[in-house]
Amino acid sequence: MIRTLLSACSVAALIASAPAMAEMNFNRIASFATPTNMAAGEDTKRETSPEIIAVTADGMTLVYTDSPLESLGLIDLTDANSPKPLGNISLGGEPTSVALIGNNAFVGVNTSESYVKPSGMLKVIDITTKEELARCDIGGQPDSVAVAKDGTFVVVAIENERDEDLNDGEMPQMPAGNVVMFTVADDRINCGSKKVIDLTGLSEVAPTDPEPEFVSINGLGETVVTLQENNHIVILDKDGKVMKHFSAGSVDLVEVDLKRDGALTFDKTQKGRLREPDSVKWMDDEHFITANEGDYKGGSRSWTVFNKDGSVVYESNSTFEHALVQIGHYPEKRSGKKGGEPESAETGVFEGKTLAFIGSERGSAVAVYDMSNPAKPVLKQMLPSGIAPEGVVAIPSRNLLVTANEKDLVEDGGVRAHVMVYQYQDAPANYPQLTSAGADELIGWGAISGMVADAKQSGKVYAVNDSFYSMQPTIFEINATQKPALITNAILVTRDGLPAQKLDMEGITSDGKGGFWIASEGRSDREIPHALYNVNAKGEITAEVGLPTALMEVEKRFGFEGITKVGDTLWMAVQREWKDDPKHHVKLVAYNTKTEEWGAVHYPVAQSKQGWVGLSEITAHGDYAYIIERDNQLGDAAVTKRIYKVALADMKPAKLGGQLPVVKKALVRDLVPDLKSFNGYVQDKVEGLAVDVTGEMFVSTDNDGVDDSSGETFFWSVGKVK
Repeated sequence: MIRTLLSACSVAALIASAPAMAEMNFNRIASFATPTNMAAGEDTKRETSPEIIAVTADGMTLVYTDSPLESLGLIDLTDANSPKPLGNISLGGEPTSVALIGNNAFVGVNTSESYVKPSGMLKVIDITTKEELARCDIGGQPDSVAVAKDGTFVVVAIENERDEDLNDGEMPQMPAGNVVMFTVADDRINCGSKKVIDLTGLSEVAPTDPEPEFVSINGLGETVVTLQENNHIVILDKDGKVMKHFSAGSVDLVEVDLKRDGALTFDKTQKGRLREPDSVKWMDDEHFITANEGDYKGGSRSWTVFNKDGSVVYESNSTFEHALVQIGHYPEKRSGKKGGEPESAETGVFEGKTLAFIGSERGSAVAVYDMSNPAKPVLKQMLPSGIAPEGVVAIPSRNLLVTANEKDLVEDGGVRAHVMVYQYQDAPANYPQLTSAGADELIGWGAISGMVADAKQSGKVYAVNDSFYSMQPTIFEINATQKPALITNAILVTRDGLPAQKLDMEGITSDGKGGFWIASEGRSDREIPHALYNVNAKGEITAEVGLPTALMEVEKRFGFEGITKVGDTLWMAVQREWKDDPKHHVKLVAYNTKTEEWGAVHYPVAQSKQGWVGLSEITAHGDYAYIIERDNQLGDAAVTKRIYKVALADMKPAKLGGQLPVVKKALVRDLVPDLKSFNGYVQDKVEGLAVDVTGEMFVSTDNDGVDDSSGETFFWSVGKVK
């Protein structure tokens, strides 16, 4: 049994132990699933998507746009640790942005009939009574809305976006976009005051077709406007006159991955990459920051600090993306396009320090920078977010930060969209829990599956990635004595000097000779064999063992998910039932490396009301084999994420093809409280388990290579086994 069983509330302290006087850090304290804002009786299986988010002046109520539901969502943030639903307000059109003056929400609503006939309204909603106070025709499709700090006017970016399927998305495509302004008095808008600001003829790219993307207003009443597709920036005075305009410029990217190929290789250069900024936010009255997502021809994967005279004060180049790489959040499937796609930008003064927040849409993370010197920002943290953070709002008065994460995977049976809350605390950062930052070279990683501890050195763990990185099967060396745990080395698994193909590495164990045995989960429909591989310390495959006929005759897709070695015998956990297994029983398969004999026992898994329950890891220590049993559910639906133990003395393999003995299991730890303590949604894939020479047990999750996933990898200790 576990000698030191930690409560869920103490897990974070274990993950990031630090002296009593710690540096201030943001830690996630709550998550709010936006389907809970639907009224009783509504179909909660409909897609929701929190995008742009704002907060009332007192910091107690969040307001976000929800395009699929054509509504505004409201959240009670009085207790930041437990946000409460305040319901949705129907808008009768697609909301694109929201800003607040008092309790009045100014919402851009898209009512366009088509790309060539765009239309929209600026609606004013009293969020207390949920009544519509006004609607102003804005003459086109709105994107971003901003309000003056003194509440005297509102600005709307009218994008009139292009049809990307028309002529391969080439610009120009009429009608052109513009910016509109309205005056506001006593929190009430004057629709008759509408002023249309023409932005044609300013940019070098498609000057006849400006597409304003985002607006922000500083303390002087000056509005900065990004023209994303035009790669241009415009600054307006408080009367709407163009004060300054300039190209957003370009960046020479170095050490980037430019190919979607199932491998993380950051060895390419891309010169003259247009920034094409998306969101923009004033940092003070002289400087603003842009998140350079790109959309038309460019996207520099970076963020930039500009002076309002157009000069570049700071350019992140590849460093923002490298920070994503190091925490395992790099979206390899976006390599050929825009990488991590920095999309959202926010600033705020916390405890007297100006901070900037840059959200990665595809990397599902938010970077926190100290902006004390705008020319030399200092990366302080990388925060885990939900899937695809679109909006970020800082609440310095309450030391809070909030992200709106737009991706809802309801149609795929996945996690729902979330709003997430972080608190600026005098406490250690509890994320990341695994990183390659500090390694001698840039190490990309993700999709961690099986693990094994070093046979001699305490706190040293090896892990493998799975077939998500099909062209880069890798064994990672991890120093788990640090917080966060540090990936110090990456060993490529090779066959005949090349990256080994047709592998799905789901388990790893030491071979007792300085190398490893690896269990590969096969898929016959993809010609990936179920097999065992002996790999030396250099990662070279030295031997391959295929499965016997008795197993292959009953084979199914869900095969080996873990491997451990006891004496001369390798034990493999089969994830799910194969054709000859009784219901709710899976095999623990044995292979004797000396006699080459095969056998198995049956292991009883829990029954599930939703989905399936199976095994995802096995590791031997002392007199027991420790096994992870999990369901395939996440979020509130997750039930079974547990560590069990089976006495090795009871694991007596019987001949394959006959009746197998059923082993008895004993619960060691329920991992659901641990996963909930990280204050996101409960992850489904708990896949790694290792026990080091001191008996300390480490657990990890698989982030699916940041594909339809938040990208979060949790790696933590649950104490020592007896």
